[in-house]
Amino acid sequence: MGEAYIGLFLAAFGAATLLPLQSEALLVGLLLSERYEAWLLLGVATVGNVLGSLVNWWLGTRLEQFKDRRWFPVSPAHLDKARVHYQRYGRWSLLLSWMPIIGDPLTLVAGVMGEPWRRFVLIVTLAKGLRYGALALATLGWMG
Repeated sequence: MGEAYIGLFLAAFGAATLLPLQSEALLVGLLLSERYEAWLLLGVATVGNVLGSLVNWWLGTRLEQFKDRRWFPVSPAHLDKARVHYQRYGRWSLLLSWMPIIGDPLTLVAGVMGEPWRRFVLIVTLAKGLRYGALALATLGWMG
């Protein structure tokens, strides 16, 4: 039974990195099986997903050290412009970190832009926890 929680954690962790994985289908399947505590499934999925996002953030903090290299994909001017935009919108754009396609790169950019890790974790946990909560409510028929 513990294997299901470990599998969900690993799926959620991997899905939050830049790897093309998904955790929602596994969560739905586990919820529908009614063999596991819903609150524990939500907690495991959220923690795994947030920790995966934290890996992206950490990679972003390390990526900027290469900004002066010729192969770096962004010019210093564009990086400065992105920093200004992130300071204006970035922190709150992390509320979209749960979204497919844009969410994972957003968490990487937060690291590049120097978002403090505590604030990052708070906002990302809120976003991802609400996403998994809404999915659980819809799955279990608690909505509508």
